[in-house]
Amino acid sequence: MELGLKGKRAIITGGSKGIGFATALLLASEGAQVAIVARSENSLKEAAEKIAAKTGTEPFIISADVSVEADVERAVAAAAERFGGIDILVNNAGTSAAKPFEAVDAAAWSADLDLKLFGAIHFTRSALPYLRQDGGGAVVNVTAIGGKTPSGSSLPTSVSRAAGLALTKAMSKDLAADGIRVNAVCIGLIRSDQIERMWQATAPQLTWDEFAADPRHDIPLRRIGRTEEAANVIAFLVSEAASYVTGTSVNIDGGKAAVL
Repeated sequence: MELGLKGKRAIITGGSKGIGFATALLLASEGAQVAIVARSENSLKEAAEKIAAKTGTEPFIISADVSVEADVERAVAAAAERFGGIDILVNNAGTSAAKPFEAVDAAAWSADLDLKLFGAIHFTRSALPYLRQDGGGAVVNVTAIGGKTPSGSSLPTSVSRAAGLALTKAMSKDLAADGIRVNAVCIGLIRSDQIERMWQATAPQLTWDEFAADPRHDIPLRRIGRTEEAANVIAFLVSEAASYVTGTSVNIDGGKAAVL
């Protein structure tokens, strides 16, 4: 299938590792111009070297804190100046913060919402003029299945992710007239630094393949997902192949969630 990504201009937050890196690599391999955003300049340089080695293209790296609005505005302006515009925004930056309700103080609530919710808000708001100027574009908000089916002791992450889903639906309706599509993906267990730490902490005697297939994960497809599998769905949603898809969310969880 031709995705129609050649020449498209993309910003990916949290782009130095995990799903963000896999998405940047895939978009670059499809011919898109890619800017990756993260806080660590060293991580960004390492990611850029890997992408360049595999695709022959050099991604634009931007060190910025997505929870700081001034950083966001600077990052978007830099990418737009470098590429001459923006067609794609992937709001991927985020970490897992899961505790019981009473263990989450005001500072933790603010930090999580600033990172996951307001980071997406500020990036999308800053990118809007550039998305509009060429007749539209695509935004994907990376959330988690916990936003749909929160478990106990999942705060503040599950609340931030649920807010991200509401944001996605509302923005999709407001921005459709401008030809801007807004969708979300809801991530389940996907291999990441965090999951690898869990593997080493709980079952170091197992190989990765054994741990990924452990029945205790309760995944119908019987394994933890790969970052490139999440990237494939994100790439589809930002592509011309999904030109009539907006305001929806896709679970990338091997069937684990109890909801559509």
